[in-house]
Order: sequence, then structure tokens, then C-alpha cells
Amino acid sequence: MNTPASPLQPAVVLVNLGTPDAPTPKAVRRYLAEFLHDHRVVALTRWLWCPILHFVILPFRSPRVAKLYAGVWMDGGSPLAVHTARLADAVQREMPEARVVHAMRYGNPSLRTVLQQLRDAGHPRVQVLPLYPQYSTTTTASVGDVVTAVFGDSGVARMRDDYHVDPDWVEAVADSIRAHWDVHGRGERLLFSFHGIPQRLADAGDPYPLQCWAGCDAIVRALGLHEDEALLTFQSRFGREPWLQPYTDETLKALGGEGVRDIDVVCPGFAVDCLETLEEIALQNAEIFHEHGGRRLRYIPCLNDAPAHAQALAALVRRDLAERA
Repeated sequence: MNTPASPLQPAVVLVNLGTPDAPTPKAVRRYLAEFLHDHRVVALTRWLWCPILHFVILPFRSPRVAKLYAGVWMDGGSPLAVHTARLADAVQREMPEARVVHAMRYGNPSLRTVLQQLRDAGHPRVQVLPLYPQYSTTTTASVGDVVTAVFGDSGVARMRDDYHVDPDWVEAVADSIRAHWDVHGRGERLLFSFHGIPQRLADAGDPYPLQCWAGCDAIVRALGLHEDEALLTFQSRFGREPWLQPYTDETLKALGGEGVRDIDVVCPGFAVDCLETLEEIALQNAEIFHEHGGRRLRYIPCLNDAPAHAQALAALVRRDLAERA
């Protein structure tokens, strides 16, 4: 919230999921408690879920997750925190006519606090952009809950639901893949790995998996690839119930067993690099691929604060604001 601006300007809020404040068990436990208390994330009744969360999951999971964060921590904080702040700065440079800030749905800077500050400052229009290209009830809808709680039906704040087939965003992702291939060469397959959600949510109508497929298809077309040159998978499943399939780790095991030696992996569902991309994909899944016969997994970084990313998001927000003028 350090960008000087007139309250008469529109305000733009880029919202990411969130991150612990430090790679310590205490900080991770605090973050996970907030995250996993959200009904959008875990829909179990509280009398059943809270004892499991506080007496089983948090005591055992927090120290292990803290070690994972420590392995990718940056000087300015977690990768997600650092890259999200840099992305907001990059979008601000593209949009001098607006006040651009960032917030986290869980953790800091708190989305609720940021929105309250913008409301109290008197900005006539607040445009909220969740940094989730694909809509899900588990992520985007939760951001919407906070927007509604702060602004009600005043009409001051509005939120974009998705941008998974936006042409500028699609081209930015495609260009990042081409640039990676130019430097590192091209693997035998391009694997798209998206964060998973429980299958029951998709069965209940959550549009997330369909939007993942649509966005993947758009990027594949932009790259001019044949269908058999690209694969779509889902990562980060948790618990015992079925999640969206095919699973990333199981697919990598199968590809290694089939004789695929080199594979490129991109994660376009993540706006910026984070624990799930830098640790889960680039380290854990690379090791899984190698253990099952693969030679090299090359992870293609997220768009982060690349100029094309900032330009694409700025164009999205400008169109949204123009519709309200």
C-alpha cells in the first residue's frame, strides 16, 4: 500500500492465494490454519474438521512444509510473495492512471485489510483481479466472499472471474515456452501441470477443469503443436479422495517407463512461481521422473513479472474498468 495516488483514481488489486511470513513451523502453522479453515477450501462441518485440523494435520504437516519452504525461500520472502509484489509493481508501471496494489487471500498483506484501506480512502472504483487464470469455487469464489464482505452491494468493487483464454495472456505463456526452448532446447513432450481439486467439486459443477483444458488447448494452438506433443495433468492432491486426473506424478512415472527421456513442464495455472512449482514440480517431480527412467525434466518458469505478463493483465483491467466508466 505504498503507492502514492489520488483517491479519485481507480484502484486495482491483484490477489494471490497467500504464503507464510517465514519458513518456520510456527509461521506455516498460522498460515495453514487460516487457509484450511476456509469453508471454500474444506467444506466439512467444523465439529468434524477442526479437531482433525488442529490435532492431526497442523502439528505434523507444519514442520514438514516449513522445511520445503526453507528450500526455496528468497531474500525478500517466499517466492510467491516476492514475485507477486514485483508483478504488482510491473502492472503499476503499465497503468499510471490507477493505483495498483497486491493482496493475499490468506496471510499478508491481508486482502480484507487492503480492501478496507481502499474503501476508506474513497476510491470510486476498485477492480479486483484474482491471479487465478481459471475460476474455481475453491479459490476465486473465496476472494469474492471477501470483496462482498467489505463492499457489499455498493457497486464500488468488482472482480474478474477468469482469464484462461485471454489472447494476450495465452500469447505471453506461449512466448515464454518458445523462449525457454530457444535457450534450453525442446523435450519430447510438453506437460501442462495444473493444481488439482477434488473430483467431487468438478462433478458438482465447478468449471475449473474445463477451463484448464480450454486454456491448455489455446496455448497448444498458439505454439502450433500437435495434440500428441502436449499433455495435461493435475498436481498437489491432498487426502485420500479422488482428485482431478490424470495426476502429474503418475503421468511422469508412466512416461519414464515408456522411454521418454526429456520432458518440459509448464504450470500456467500459477501466475507466479511458488512452492508448488519450484519445489513440487522442479524438484520432487523431477526426481520422480528420473527414478522411473526419465533423464531430464526441464521446468519452464511462470510468467512472474515479465513485461508481457504485466501488459496482458493491465489490458484486462483496463477493459474491465472501461466497462464501468
